[in-house]
Formats: sequence, C-alpha cells, structure tokens
Amino acid sequence: MVIGVPKEIKDQEHRVAMIPAGVQMLTAKGHHVLIERGAGGGAGILDEEYARFGAQLLPTAADVYARAEMICKVKEPLSSEYGHLTSGQILFTFLHLAPARELTQALVERHVVAIAYETVEMPDGRKPLLEPMSEIAGRMALPIAAHYLSSPLGGRGVLLSGVPGVPPATVMILGGGIVGYNAARMAAGMGASATLLEVDASRMRSLDEVLPHNATTLMSNPLNIEECLGHADVLVGAVLIPGAKAPRLVARDMVKLMKPGAVIVDVAVDQGGCVETIRPTTHSDPVYQVDGIIHYGVPNMPGAYGRTATFALTNVTLPYVLDIANKGWKQVAQEHPEIAKGLNVVHGKITHPAVAEAHEMKYVPWDAA
Repeated sequence: MVIGVPKEIKDQEHRVAMIPAGVQMLTAKGHHVLIERGAGGGAGILDEEYARFGAQLLPTAADVYARAEMICKVKEPLSSEYGHLTSGQILFTFLHLAPARELTQALVERHVVAIAYETVEMPDGRKPLLEPMSEIAGRMALPIAAHYLSSPLGGRGVLLSGVPGVPPATVMILGGGIVGYNAARMAAGMGASATLLEVDASRMRSLDEVLPHNATTLMSNPLNIEECLGHADVLVGAVLIPGAKAPRLVARDMVKLMKPGAVIVDVAVDQGGCVETIRPTTHSDPVYQVDGIIHYGVPNMPGAYGRTATFALTNVTLPYVLDIANKGWKQVAQEHPEIAKGLNVVHGKITHPAVAEAHEMKYVPWDAA
C-alpha cells in the first residue's frame, strides 16, 4: 500500500502523523511511504531521517494526496485540502465531525473512507487513540489557566497555589474521563483546590481513590454546577460523548456566575464545547472575553508540544496503520471492532450513528456502505 503523510496546516500544529520508526516498519513490509517535505519539522524530525528508512519525500501536499492510497494525518483536513481527497482513499486522522458540517459533507462528496481516531473505541469503552492526546490536553489545561489568571493578562490575579496566609485558587473540572482526571491531578499538584464533577458514581469512586486530598469529586447536576461556578477561579471543560457534540452543561447566563477575570479552558471545544460561550480559537490568538470571563478554546492543544505529542500519538496509531496497510481496511474493521467504530464515513455514507444524528443525516452501518 502507498501511505501518504502531508504536513499539518492547522494554526501552530506541530505534530506529524508518522515518525521514522514507522517508515522503517512499513517499508520493511513492502509498503511505500510518501512524506511531504518539512512535515516533521515541528516535531524535530528532519526530512533526512525519513529518507534514511526509505520514505520518498515530495514537495507538496497535493503530490502526496494524488499518489497515496491511505492518508495519515493528525488533524482534520481544512477546506483548502478537501480538493486533494480522492474516491476510495483512506483517511486516518482526528476528525471531530459532529460540529463540522462542511467537513462532513466534503468527506461524503469525495467518497473517502474516513476513520476518526477519536471514535476508535475498545469493547470496554477505552479510546486508545484519543487517550494520549487527552492526557496531554488535561495536563496542559492548568498551566494555561494559571497563566491567564495573571493580572497583566486580564485575569483575577490569583496564584493557583496561593501562599501561606492566602488561599489557593479554586478549580472546577466538568467530566471525569482522561482529560478530567489529568486536569485534576495537575490542579492538585500545583496546589489549587480542585473539584471534579462527574455523572458516573462508580467512576467517582475510582477517582476518589487515586486523586490527592486537595481534589474532591462531586455529582454533576445543574445545581452543583451553578454552585461551583460561583466559587471557581478556573473552569476546565472535559466532557466527551464519543462522536457526538459535547453537551452544553454551562449556559451563557451561568457563565455570569463566575467572578470577573476567571478563566475557562474548554478542552471539549473540538466537539463543540460544553460551555455555550466557547468558540474555537487558535494558538496564535487563543483567548477572548465574554462578560469579563477569559475563554480559551484552542481545539488542537497538544499541537503546542509537537515532539512529545507526535511520539505519544504514533505509539498508538502505528499498529493500526500497519494492520490496515497489510490487510486492507475492510478486513481490519471485521477483525477489530474498535476500528469499525472508528469508521465515520464510507463511500459517501455516514457510518457513525452519533455523527449522523448530529447532522440529521442517514446512518448506514459500515458493512452496508
């Protein structure tokens, strides 16, 4: 199979979908790997490192797309890339289609086979390709919030850890998944007073056993959310429903309950966000204010740490890339139910029920598409 890796073009996206070790493993199996020149630069990977293990370097993304049977990316194609996609081509990347009507329609019209990292789900509910990026985003959320809490940036002027005689900042975290757990650990480790709200009682019990003493759990319901907002210096949105739009747990009028200069970091923004006032921003222009509250809505947070995030991501994606290259996507989907769940669009049909529901489009099982 011919595998293509274009350079990411999303704002300040420094990750790349392939590392030299991946090229080595694929070429050893007789596959061909095409890399756009400079694709690995943000992760500190030189073109020569790819070439050493047999990759062919091409000057433009258009050249890569034109020849590849499978495209491996990190982030979803942007509008300037839609025209490069070809019928029957496999696209393996983060997609987050539920809030992205235009992209969904483009994938349908181009008749690609689109496998979304974020909806690859194991029978036990684990999301192996999303987990490492959720870990990074969760760990990033608190240092980012601490930065924007500073007075020169419009924040409340509250030091996350406090000092002797002055209490620490109060952090609320919506959602107890991978992002929420890592955010709570970071908040507690930085000395803040953290409250994690979760709807699953058994999950709360598990978290309660492993979180530090200054991180507590609380049942997530509208009343508890409103009460926490009134005290919070920081809100971290960490809610995920696989493939679907994030539920709006914080309405606009609830945002006004927060103190002026408080900070919202909505990690769920790539699925539409769990705060009504959030919108996607960029690493170049990451924040804005609504009612005096600082909003951070960068959807590709891990892209800021290109090398760490690249190796963490490819550690989990490469085995699937090899499997698809060796056997074809249909056989892999039959053998691995998690890949079947990752199929979002197949030959012009929506093959993930949550995506179909989000866009009010017809859902077709992947093996019928």
